Parts: sequence; C-alpha cells; structure tokens
Amino acid sequence: MHHDFDTIRRDLVERLSQAATDRRSAMHVPVVVTSDIGARVMVLREFDRDAYTLRFHTDTRAPKVAAVEADPRMAVLFYDKEAKIQIRAKGIARIERDTPLAQSAWDAGSNFARRCYLGDGPGTASPVPTSGLPQELEGVEPSEEDIVPARENFAILVVTIERLDWLYLAHTGHVRAVFDRSDEAWTGRWVSP
Repeated sequence: MHHDFDTIRRDLVERLSQAATDRRSAMHVPVVVTSDIGARVMVLREFDRDAYTLRFHTDTRAPKVAAVEADPRMAVLFYDKEAKIQIRAKGIARIERDTPLAQSAWDAGSNFARRCYLGDGPGTASPVPTSGLPQELEGVEPSEEDIVPARENFAILVVTIERLDWLYLAHTGHVRAVFDRSDEAWTGRWVSP
C-alpha cells in the first residue's frame, strides 16, 4: 500500500482534502508554524488539490500576519494518530485581505463565526480571563449591522505548498517519502525516517 509514489501522492491529496471538509478529521486542525518559529493550531478551511494550496482564516492584527509578511516561509504539520500518518507541508504563504478569495471566505462564514473579528486583537493583555469580545456579544450571534466593522480585521492565510513530507509509522518499520515541487511537477524520493 505504501510502497509507490503514486499511491502516496493520492493518499496525501485525499487526506488533505478530507481535513479541509470534515471537522472530525484528525488532520482538520494542524499545527501551523511561521518563520519566526511561532506555532499554533489552526482550522484548515480549504485544500486546493490543483494548486496545492492550504487556506486558513486569520485576524489581521495577529502576530502571525506580520511574521508572514516579513518572511513568507511556513510549515504545516498534520497528524492522524489512528492511521499513523504524519504529513509535513512546507511552502510560501501570503496574506489576502481585500481579494475576491478573501471576500468569498468572509461571505461564506456565519455571523456567529465572524464575531471573533470584533474582539480585541489576538494577544491583547487583560487583567481578567476574557474572550476579547464585546460583553454584549458573548454567546450571541451579531446582526448584519453589528458585524460590519469586523470585516477589516479578517484575512485569509494561503500557503502554496512546495514540499510534502509523508511518514507512515509502523512497528515493522516506518516508511517516509518526500515530494518536492518544481513549477507544476512533483518529484518523489524515499528517505530514511
């Protein structure tokens, strides 16, 4: 099953596609690492299997936005404990604020989800435990009018994958394959785990 590049590439594509569409997927919330070695868990919103891009939502005030804009190199780590599969994706990221893709992602969200962008910026200090949301919106879905100011704080983070590292953990011996992208072509190679 895990001994040829075509099978593994198909497995990678199917796992990333499922991770973006199935909230119960073990890979739905990968660890995203920016070049400043900041790491955080984020929800994978979309995997474009033709362009090999990953899409996440972010607050424009989050430190990761400045990190990506200063140095766009990124890594994303996915792990499925049950399947014993780890996927490491490396690529180049970009932040999109006012593009059609960003607007489409905003339009697809519910007001309940969009309200996160009405609160204090990520990392804002507080003397008490807080969600950062305005008190009147705690546990409440805002109206269309309430949500308007949130749009300026919303952006998408898009990672164009340049390398995929696939690792299958097995008691009989791990198997690892690395795929590098050159233009639109992918080249696979076997490496020691």
